[in-house]
Amino acid sequence: MLLSTSRINVLRKSSNWFRCSLSTSGGARSPTGIVFMNMGGPSKTKDTYDFLLRLFSDQDLIPLGYFQNSLAKFIARRRTPSIEKNYDDIGGGSPIRYWSEYQCKKVCEILDKTNPETAPHKPYVAFRYANPLTEHTLKQMMDDGIKRAVAFSQYPQFSYSTSGSSMNELYRKTLELDSKRSINWSFIDRWPKQKGFINAFSKHINDKLQEFPEQDRDKVIVMFSAHSLPMEIVNRGDSYPAEVASTVYAIMENLKFKNPYRLVWQSQVGPKPWLGGQTAKIVEKLEKNEDVKGIVLVPVAFTSDHIETLHELDIELQEECTNPEKVKRAESLNGNEEFIEGLADLVQDHLKSGQLYSNQLELDCILGGEKATGTFKHPSELFGDHSKSQ
Repeated sequence: MLLSTSRINVLRKSSNWFRCSLSTSGGARSPTGIVFMNMGGPSKTKDTYDFLLRLFSDQDLIPLGYFQNSLAKFIARRRTPSIEKNYDDIGGGSPIRYWSEYQCKKVCEILDKTNPETAPHKPYVAFRYANPLTEHTLKQMMDDGIKRAVAFSQYPQFSYSTSGSSMNELYRKTLELDSKRSINWSFIDRWPKQKGFINAFSKHINDKLQEFPEQDRDKVIVMFSAHSLPMEIVNRGDSYPAEVASTVYAIMENLKFKNPYRLVWQSQVGPKPWLGGQTAKIVEKLEKNEDVKGIVLVPVAFTSDHIETLHELDIELQEECTNPEKVKRAESLNGNEEFIEGLADLVQDHLKSGQLYSNQLELDCILGGEKATGTFKHPSELFGDHSKSQ
């Protein structure tokens, strides 16, 4: 039903995407908002509890059933002291806001030059569980007079539990704060094989391989580590495992498959089954093997450093290794110029296409949205021009 409805409205709203919106003062063109959407992280250690509470309260990400809210408070209180220590260990907070704001600003600077028809482009960051939260960013955009905006998921591979959760939150906050639907939204919902993304990781892998002795270099195992998912979500038909695998294959294809490689999964939380094999267990098995000359860890589903790279991989995993000198991590994307140029290319192509979202999103919503609450029946209810329907 979902795939066959609202097609006419979607096409109509898509065709309206390039209509220039004029501000009320002086007829100047309204900026195009470019909104980087991500999970986020507490910028200061003291914000850890609030971050964890929002995270465990999100049933799209971690389904805990009927007692979600009560369990979220219990888990957040219980985990806060240890997670606070972890954030202290990496400098007193997550760097993800810094890198997200930096990347988005650079993307907008590039777009102002390459895509003048939608300029000026104004950068925003909207986090799901940490400041700046979606509602704060939406209020700021409305104050800034934004009339059209691109919601740009910073999860390269789509999951209804991550990209979908950010999308659902944007819809809820739009109904609450922008009931007149003053902002015309579209969505970049996935980009697992974007060229700049693939090239940047390929370079970082090559750079790290150079740190091993030349005679061992081609035998080093490239270990791609992505954030795991509860099997409950995977079994709904979630896109994420296949899209992460497509990223891994594209990178290795770029590297001409010169090294053995595997895809593993990290950051499992709680007793329920999660997608495996687990990064720590696979690394433990391999680094103790005398025939294994080295391992390069690649945080393939992350666009910048945060606690899962700086603590989980760089500190916890290293401390557990018998031969830590064998295990090295490829640098995260952070300020990589080719990666940032790739992000700008993505937005430019999206704006010129007039497409509201990918052809996969409707199916994602059918399979993933069955248990979602407070959201739409069809993505066309959020994306496109709704101003005339109010």
